[in-house]
Amino acid sequence: MSATQTPLALQRTHVKRGRRLTWNDSVALVVIAALLVLGAATPRFFSYDNARAILTSASLVGIAALGLTLMVIVGTSVSLAVSQTASVCAMVFLATQSWGLVGALVAAVAAGAAATAIQGMVVGYGEANPIVLTIAASFALTGIATWATGGLSVAPSGKDYVHLNATPAGIALSVYVLVGLTVVVELALRHTTWGRTLYLTGENRVAARAAGLPVGRTITLAWLGAGGLIAVAAAFSGAFNTTANVNTGGTLTFDAIAAVLAGGTAITGGSGSAVRTLIGAVLIAAVADILLLRGYSTGVQIAVKGLIVLLVVVVIHLRSREGVR
Repeated sequence: MSATQTPLALQRTHVKRGRRLTWNDSVALVVIAALLVLGAATPRFFSYDNARAILTSASLVGIAALGLTLMVIVGTSVSLAVSQTASVCAMVFLATQSWGLVGALVAAVAAGAAATAIQGMVVGYGEANPIVLTIAASFALTGIATWATGGLSVAPSGKDYVHLNATPAGIALSVYVLVGLTVVVELALRHTTWGRTLYLTGENRVAARAAGLPVGRTITLAWLGAGGLIAVAAAFSGAFNTTANVNTGGTLTFDAIAAVLAGGTAITGGSGSAVRTLIGAVLIAAVADILLLRGYSTGVQIAVKGLIVLLVVVVIHLRSREGVR
């Protein structure tokens, strides 16, 4: 691809590439079919209560994974500071409960968006390596949070957080939020200039910059949006746990990465969608649920998630790469 291509030419190239990814959809269908067969052989898997448990488990990871999807599509790999960002945002959310639910949510989202937007600026304008940068950011966030709290857990300063634990129609509020945010992100990706620029930047950053596209700004906004979405997931996590500390994020970094990749979003950038990430989050949650119902330990669940990611990267992403050579 020439670095002098126009934005229209870049967009046509992207569309052509998207049409070559139908093989990935076939693989996804095979995986889902295999999961359904395994689920049918697992007692209590196909029950209403278990379905609710899977969706609830997928919701928090899925919301954070939507943010990672923006990072991956724009071609800046993934963030290894998702857990630390979530921990800080959960602490901010609970510490500002005296401001009311809306005020606390705004504070948490602002903290998450600011933390990742700064990193996005360094990546977008300074060409920094996102992996190295986010490793450094994870240490910095943990250090700042530990210093600010003295290493202690943060308790809520009010009770408004309980509204996030609501279960309309018996389903966790976070599930509705995940679906709503998926629709919003998907529409933004498919039907806005920024969304199209996001794909084109991920497709070929050098060509996008040569074509006059605002690459630095696009990457910064993608990371800002990612931070805001991670903060929303953190707010739900803080509300559920009622306390937050530097370990609240847990394995969210790796769970979110697994959801994005399992959904078929190419780690190389330039392709993917919010809907795919939603499916990936549910898939990962369903696999973990099957293993739990079958009595496997947490360690085995984590190992299987890793194998799923490896399968996706090797079988799907490398095959997609061969298809465009």
